[in-house]
Amino acid sequence: MFPVLWKEKLAFIKILGTFLVFFFTYRMLIITVPYTTWEINIDFLFTKQKILLGGQEWVRNLYLSVFYLHIFSAPIVLLAGATQFSRTLMYEKAQWHRNIGKLYVGVILFISAPSGLVMSFYANGNIVSKFSFVFLSSLWWFVTFWSYKLIREKKVILHANWMLRSYALTFSAITLRLYMFSISKFDLLNTWTDIEIYVMLSFMSWIPNLLLAELLIFQGFSKKLMQKKIKA
Repeated sequence: MFPVLWKEKLAFIKILGTFLVFFFTYRMLIITVPYTTWEINIDFLFTKQKILLGGQEWVRNLYLSVFYLHIFSAPIVLLAGATQFSRTLMYEKAQWHRNIGKLYVGVILFISAPSGLVMSFYANGNIVSKFSFVFLSSLWWFVTFWSYKLIREKKVILHANWMLRSYALTFSAITLRLYMFSISKFDLLNTWTDIEIYVMLSFMSWIPNLLLAELLIFQGFSKKLMQKKIKA
């Protein structure tokens, strides 16, 4: 009975997860398109005019460099990370699984997390929101590195667990924007100040994701996902 239930649960998670990943990656691509004009007074960059126009030139150049690296690498890691939970790639296209996994890890360790860390020091809100994003970027780098280290040591279950944690943090880019859209669209938290909202979102964007990953790990998601590989 339980194996059947787990099989159905995995199938449901796979279908729902695939839909969410492709939908939100598409939305992320839509968000990034305006930035291909290299204008600095649009969308998110509009909130950074003090840095971009009123600050020192080296700070401006640094921020723009890491911003573009961060936002243009986001769709790559979202899609690449999602493929790592595909049983088809794991068992039938193992080389593809490994190569895409290396792409995911490499982009996060050398581009996405470092650029996010630099951006964190200039985050909107206050010192609390800055701390949250600094911690997020650092944790994201660490768990991704650790997942790679574990697979190099052939510890596949532990690797899958840490990979799940890594992707939960990767998905914070989506959850942050989803919360912001919901608050704006439905006029939520209208008694809160902008700073209070952003401080709250700086934590809500990634902590629930990580808790969900821990719940899936506790329920044995990784073991079931990697079951064939263990038997082999």
